[in-house]
Amino acid sequence: MDLNSINGLLLKKMIIAGANELNDNKQLVDSLNVFPVPDGDTGTNMSLTALAAAKECEKINSLSISEVSKAAANGSLRGARGNSGVILSQLFRGFSKGLEGLEEAGVMELSSALKKGVATAYKAVMKPKEGTILTVARALSDSGEKNAVETDDIEMFIENIIKDGNEMLNKTTDMLPALKSAGVVDAGGKGLLLILIGAFKSINKTGEIILKDAEGTKPPDFSALVSVENNDITFGYCTEFFILKKNVHDDIVNSLKSYLTSIGDSLVVVADDDLVKVHVHTDHPGKAIEKALEIGPLNGLKIDNMRIQHTNKIDFANKIENSRIPEGPAVAESKETGFISISMGGGISEIFKNLGVDEVIEGGQTMNPSTEDILTAIGKVNAENIFILPNNKNIILAAEQAAKLTKDKNIMVVHSKTVPEGIAAMINYDSAVKAEDCLAAMEESISLVKTCSVTYAVRDTEIDGVEIKEGDILGMIGGNIEVVSKDIPQGAAEVVRKAVDDDSEVISIYYGSDVTESDARKLADEIEENFPECEVEIHNGGQPLYYYIISVE
Repeated sequence: MDLNSINGLLLKKMIIAGANELNDNKQLVDSLNVFPVPDGDTGTNMSLTALAAAKECEKINSLSISEVSKAAANGSLRGARGNSGVILSQLFRGFSKGLEGLEEAGVMELSSALKKGVATAYKAVMKPKEGTILTVARALSDSGEKNAVETDDIEMFIENIIKDGNEMLNKTTDMLPALKSAGVVDAGGKGLLLILIGAFKSINKTGEIILKDAEGTKPPDFSALVSVENNDITFGYCTEFFILKKNVHDDIVNSLKSYLTSIGDSLVVVADDDLVKVHVHTDHPGKAIEKALEIGPLNGLKIDNMRIQHTNKIDFANKIENSRIPEGPAVAESKETGFISISMGGGISEIFKNLGVDEVIEGGQTMNPSTEDILTAIGKVNAENIFILPNNKNIILAAEQAAKLTKDKNIMVVHSKTVPEGIAAMINYDSAVKAEDCLAAMEESISLVKTCSVTYAVRDTEIDGVEIKEGDILGMIGGNIEVVSKDIPQGAAEVVRKAVDDDSEVISIYYGSDVTESDARKLADEIEENFPECEVEIHNGGQPLYYYIISVE
């Protein structure tokens, strides 16, 4: 008997199956996303976005296809990761708008909803490119429009649009020079098709669909990637965040888009009922964040240094070219102790990795990772004992919750409230000592660190009788404002003077994304002149929001 309509219950089943299909094949999609620059990992980002949609669907107990599709749209937007994830969320959003008010949908309604989804996704992307997930999505929509007049059988309708979409996917290799050089199809387009394939399998009797694969669906040619240098990356930091603001006017959104376009590319800005989702590649994430703060408070902030990601991909490519590696994902060798750290800034992340941290979660002030993020990192560390370094007081509870939810590993949360405290804890880790005793030693080392931070005021206020104007430079020790200045170097030097005492020996300066190395060296020279008995170090932290993070030990 033909299936001629889909209700909310069936759509929920299809969305969950689609998310699971992509999740099962996310490594394949990740492997396609090697060029020109990985915006995170497309398979992983899209999978997390689709799973977020599926989780929201699971909460809905309704036969209304409108209500279920709306839940999927809301879940995907809040769970969107990376450029491809944000675009996927917009496909869900437009699809939901196309089904608004319906209890169930046939091929005509589904075709209309697909078309609405594509229009919404294209609108969200500042400069759409052909040969991407958008191209594949448009092919699916065009196919839907054609097939809706040829059949009313839902199974046949979906199977046909998948085949047409796959034909377009195979053509993407020739549409972008980057894809052509690496010999791959577009990763985002592949991820989108996998979601539809999973949905089709959930309603088809055989669960099979035969597709023709082009050369670009084979494992990529990593040698093509090796020839690409970091200077081909126009803007270095992939920056994502939510602006928490209800009913944002189009003029505000357009103004934000215009500004972000002037400092970056790969821009996606999406306004929903109570928030704005932003994705941009820029060399100045701090400026993007500062502009966004003019609209409202931020949440879910995530910054990745793509040049470091790209270098890691090249290193991996060289290993593949120069050695014979068995097929299949490599499993990390089991060890007794592992480490997870939360980090704000590419340079700080590298420092933690060099100190032996296995998994670094990008996050920190205003960009707190969730318990789920920490659980995901725990799953990646193949160790009996795992230390978690939150490096922020607002992340400690999430880390402790993740520890409670983990049953098969011994999770220990180090109560580091700042990045310097986390670094000190890692330096004082002793592999010869039992894990529990080592935790006590790491905690003790934290007490010997004073953390200074230099940032700016986002609004006029008064604290402890001190008047602060928007834009003033704030020097803090721990969580207390100790210095208010009009000048960054002056504020930084002054807060260090307040932190140093007779027992101080080492001063470490971590300069942020909006500070040059030259400026940091000038500050270091001044501090050395003021405190000749102390050893002064400088490091490129790359952190947003904070011009300097300085430890005094």
